[in-house]
Amino acid sequence: MSVLLTDTDDALSTLFEPSSVLRNKLVPEINQFKSNSSLADSRTTYTYIDLIELAMSLISQWDIQSKAQFIAAHPRIGEVKNLSAHSQKEQASIETPNDVLVRLGELNAFYEARYPGLRYITFVNGRSRTQIKEELQARLAIDHSWPGERSIDDALCDVTPIQAGSAEWIVELERAITDVGLIAKHRARAIMGCI
Repeated sequence: MSVLLTDTDDALSTLFEPSSVLRNKLVPEINQFKSNSSLADSRTTYTYIDLIELAMSLISQWDIQSKAQFIAAHPRIGEVKNLSAHSQKEQASIETPNDVLVRLGELNAFYEARYPGLRYITFVNGRSRTQIKEELQARLAIDHSWPGERSIDDALCDVTPIQAGSAEWIVELERAITDVGLIAKHRARAIMGCI
């Protein structure tokens, strides 16, 4: 399936998530790329996969603040309100017990305290929220009892943040960007009826 250049904003908002950085940075960069004949071929349309590859190539050159803004457009794992149609389908395909949703909320808060300015992104790929909860908990290296008897706010005060822009923070940012690309390709295949 091809995407007309005039549909770039809508296509990218569907494949990724709508955001100001997508609209104000990525779309103009893609349009600039297409208008620069020394960089682009003579095509006037792209497949969704082509568009994703071009977008990911351009995003890879962005500063870390723009990349963080880009991934922040994605909903938190376990959110059930204000989801795009694609996020709702991806996250809510299997009913989730309330205790899992509560735990995901705690883990998201811990993650965002540890990695200021980032949001936990993972390519769900059909896995349940319970499986994602286990993945996130393992990534954070915290046990099942956290925050224990303390309130979540008190427990979050003890989280040592990873400095934004540090090597560890950037590795996590780049991992999230990679997963955003995987999510977008999965969405493209779903739109095209391939899955």
